[in-house]
Amino acid sequence: MRREYALALLLGAAGAGLIVLVLRQAWAVAVFTAPRPLPAQDISVTGQQLVPLAGALALAALACLAAVIATRSAVRRVAGALLALLGAGAGIAAIAAVRTSGVLAAARASAAADALGGSTTSGTTPGGPVHAIIIAGSGGHVVMSGLPWREVAACGAAAIVLAGLATAWRGPRWPVMSARFERPRAADGAAPGGAAPAGAAADGAAADSATMWESLSRDLDPTDPAQVNGRTRG
Repeated sequence: MRREYALALLLGAAGAGLIVLVLRQAWAVAVFTAPRPLPAQDISVTGQQLVPLAGALALAALACLAAVIATRSAVRRVAGALLALLGAGAGIAAIAAVRTSGVLAAARASAAADALGGSTTSGTTPGGPVHAIIIAGSGGHVVMSGLPWREVAACGAAAIVLAGLATAWRGPRWPVMSARFERPRAADGAAPGGAAPAGAAADGAAADSATMWESLSRDLDPTDPAQVNGRTRG
């Protein structure tokens, strides 16, 4: 169960991290050919600029993994289902069609913000599918990256979906966070029925606080009666 639990968490985290990493890469290059004698200008456009929803859903999946760790039982099953939905949404957003108009709009926004991702060239571009378009009197075209970034992002999304489905199916059987350092609710000197006298409760609370700080100063676990009693008797 522990190995299965760790594998599911690792799979989900790796998938989300892969999506975030892939979105930082250049998915396309917008090349603008200005009238002579001005040189041509190419601007790299990242996946984050084209499909920001995929990155947002990947980060949400990481937060959902934290919820899987902190929950148990049926709540963990719900967290797993939500994780699977987030992974599916990220995958759909990543493989959505990237239009030429979207790439050019992102490139123009990047240039307006003085955040050019490319360099000034003489107009030559690497091989790839080219779409001719005219923008504001200047010739422009888009060159898509030859690397399959969208397919890699889809693989990361599939990993998140698998982790979510595994959590929804097997999650309630997995280990939960330790409750070792939770203080017991029952107090010494409690009256029958669970209620303690007001004075006794106040004195007990003060004694418990003093005992806890004294145990901590002696490098003892204040929630372990064996350590505290043994140290006191010694």
